[in-house]
Amino acid sequence: MAIDYAALPEDFLWGTATSAYQIEGAVAEDGRSPSIWDTFARTPGTIDNGHRGDTACDHYHRWREDIGLMRRLGTNAYRLSLAWPRIVPGGDGPVNAKGLDFYDRLIDGLLEAGITPSVTLYHWDLPQALQDRGGWPERDTAEHFAAYASAAAARLGDRVHHWATLNEPLCSAWIGHLEGTMAPGLTDLTAAVRASYHLLLGHGLATRAIRAAAPGAQVGIVNNLSTIHAATDSPEDLAAATRMDGHTNRWWLDPVHGHGFPADMREVYGVDLPERPGDLVTIAAPLDWLGLNYYFPQVVTADPDGPAPRAATVRRADVPRTGMDWEIDASGIETLLLRLTDEYGARKLYVTENGSAFPDTVRPDGTIDDRERQDYLERHLAACASAARKGAPLAGYFAWSLLDNFEWAYGYDKRFGLVHVDYATQTRTIKGSGHRYANLIRGHADRTRRAA
Repeated sequence: MAIDYAALPEDFLWGTATSAYQIEGAVAEDGRSPSIWDTFARTPGTIDNGHRGDTACDHYHRWREDIGLMRRLGTNAYRLSLAWPRIVPGGDGPVNAKGLDFYDRLIDGLLEAGITPSVTLYHWDLPQALQDRGGWPERDTAEHFAAYASAAAARLGDRVHHWATLNEPLCSAWIGHLEGTMAPGLTDLTAAVRASYHLLLGHGLATRAIRAAAPGAQVGIVNNLSTIHAATDSPEDLAAATRMDGHTNRWWLDPVHGHGFPADMREVYGVDLPERPGDLVTIAAPLDWLGLNYYFPQVVTADPDGPAPRAATVRRADVPRTGMDWEIDASGIETLLLRLTDEYGARKLYVTENGSAFPDTVRPDGTIDDRERQDYLERHLAACASAARKGAPLAGYFAWSLLDNFEWAYGYDKRFGLVHVDYATQTRTIKGSGHRYANLIRGHADRTRRAA
């Protein structure tokens, strides 16, 4: 699959992405307090095989080795998240110097290796202390998030210029508070809608806090979006597709772009938002960039008796799927990049996550020839370049993920990494997809040199 390198800017960021709870381990070291994921993972029946993130990839101790892997891949950027319970163990109040020291060392190590750090403040690991006081359904959590953002930016902002407030608030609100299959494991529509509101309010407050603490910071938000298709042309399915688009996409995009919360979805949810004067202005703080996490399309049918948004996903036969049972459709990433450009006026876009889980086979010689993941990577990068050729201001791509890791409710069985991790020994092995990614990065560099 040919990639149109000429459509990508010379300073394109070629990166990988991870998150703190999925790779760091060291959950009780150097003052870190429990997060809602520590609690959730200890609840029987929540995680496949009873797995937990206590050790994960032991990145807390092996980060130098992992930077070495990034150098071998040839990446020039790395998207990481900070662990709120490592930096502010109580959720609010005193800052834990040892927690910030770890990220200080990591950031310096990345910069010494010529790798640009892209920092996400919240990748779902709310301090359990705040959950005990109500969590994201409470307004105080948004305000505490801004204080944590200020502390992180004040310490790291002299070297970190690329900041994301939230990663996939949809998952935090809908999956964590409505569907109950992610932390904190609630199934309460009112709590979910209130959480969604305060997550976006926290984004706006944190955006201001970062800019105050680190002038010149480039601040954005990361959403996981899907293309939505009606299963049939019936009025019921078409209406269901509109609701699912509101639930998955518009509810998260409209408010941060100054359009307020979609009126049709307010009616679908039937929950009063905890609004105060000035909140919508805060939520719509100007963005320097927008992050897209894309994995799959959704084909939906009407489900009038189901929970909000009263639309159900249809599993189509004879459609290629990943090991997560997600449909593969590379055209969706192009469609979404162009939608963000045309409908929302995005000035700068990053694909902040894109990747695939497949069962990996380690050969007797220790190599992993993951052809399906390589094909997925190439097809989606080609679609990204096509979107850029058509006008999407795409500035970078971060493959999910650098390492096989703790994949939330799926535990350690689902492997997304460009690098294989043997969890028993913590041995890292670059997969065929990692070598292929390195070749693609070199291809862009070679084209840039020839054009100079």
